[in-house]
Amino acid sequence: MDPYKVLGVSPDADKETIDKAHKELVKKYHPDRFTDNPLRDLAEEKLKEINEAYEIIKKSPSYTGGRTGGGYSGSSGSTGDFATVRNYINAGQISTAEGMLDRMNVKTAEWFFLKGLCAIKRGWQDRAYSYIQTAVNMDPGNQEYRFYLNQFTARTQTYRNYGNNGGYSSSDSCDCCLNLWCADSICECLGGDLISCC
Repeated sequence: MDPYKVLGVSPDADKETIDKAHKELVKKYHPDRFTDNPLRDLAEEKLKEINEAYEIIKKSPSYTGGRTGGGYSGSSGSTGDFATVRNYINAGQISTAEGMLDRMNVKTAEWFFLKGLCAIKRGWQDRAYSYIQTAVNMDPGNQEYRFYLNQFTARTQTYRNYGNNGGYSSSDSCDCCLNLWCADSICECLGGDLISCC
């Protein structure tokens, strides 16, 4: 979840703009507006998401005027370079963000976290998990890192369950051909012919 997208503001929006957007969305999705309406549950869900996004943004240094916190846009006391890398990631300029990270000498928890975000954007799930796990291990108290690790783990758990025969069989085209050949052989032994060309 990108909290800025949830609130409909840009990552460089000022405090007043963020507060105004939050207030308008709370009014729009407040459950009291949906009494005796089947959309009430959806409105409550959306309101919860809006409030979570707002809380994440409120903890960010850009919102608090530079103090450290656990927000999305520069948590854990990000230096100016890390904030710039985050802006590049948010803008989809992953190569530029990675280039900046690769030129940094010190590899902090923030560095590993941002490398993980870049890997996610590139679809490199194993690398992303490894980077974000390292960030959490280096800074276990950082709620932003932990949030992303939990989201990542929940999202990939279903995939891994299916990949380990939890939902799909592991047959491939060779198994299919082998099964057809066996079925044809059995049919021929019994006087029939499943596949006439064999």
